[in-house]
Amino acid sequence: METTEVAHNFHLIHARIQQAALAYQRDPASIQLLAVSKMQPLSALRSAIACGQQHFGENYAQDALEKITALNNPSLVWHFIGAIQSNKTRLLAEHFAWIETLASLKHAQRLNEQRPPQLPPLNVCIQVNLHDEPQKAGVKAAAVAELAQAIRQLPRLRLRGLMTIPAYQSDFAQQRQAHRALAFLRDTLENQGIQLDTLSMGMSDDLEAAIAEGATQVRIGTALFGTRLAK
Repeated sequence: METTEVAHNFHLIHARIQQAALAYQRDPASIQLLAVSKMQPLSALRSAIACGQQHFGENYAQDALEKITALNNPSLVWHFIGAIQSNKTRLLAEHFAWIETLASLKHAQRLNEQRPPQLPPLNVCIQVNLHDEPQKAGVKAAAVAELAQAIRQLPRLRLRGLMTIPAYQSDFAQQRQAHRALAFLRDTLENQGIQLDTLSMGMSDDLEAAIAEGATQVRIGTALFGTRLAK
């Protein structure tokens, strides 16, 4: 994609975020755009960076490491949003600032042990499988509190919030209902003394519904970069 196209899309997305935020009495500044750059060429990332984008989400550890190394930009913040593999946890712990797909205590313990001491604690979100979809990763809603309490005991991790990928819905009201479930779970945890500041939910097709229900981060790939390259 040409630089001008990425820039055009970047401004369109921010306009959508701002309009949705104002429509639902939200501060637009409280909603972060996470650019989903998986399988995108470096030129596409550089175009987004030129627009001021700093937060990037990657699904594949090795591909991400190549980009992190090539760009060599300390102002960029890298989020891992893919399935965690046990043999890649050291790479994730060493090179990412955020892990948004944490769904097991085993992986949490490995990330905690492998996080370099000179780096700040690794920000993590628990991935929640709201409707127990067998094809999707994530923790069942009923098991989130126990995992959250265990993560809070790990000194090299910082539990920030919850993340979900709800089932596709074209109806706006149904989109809102799915995101509302994650917000309700966040509120339930906070009533138990587990303070969270991040709700990572909403993508290109449903960011408005996510913002309506309290998303603090929307993960946007296609609407920013266009169709991703084949892997």
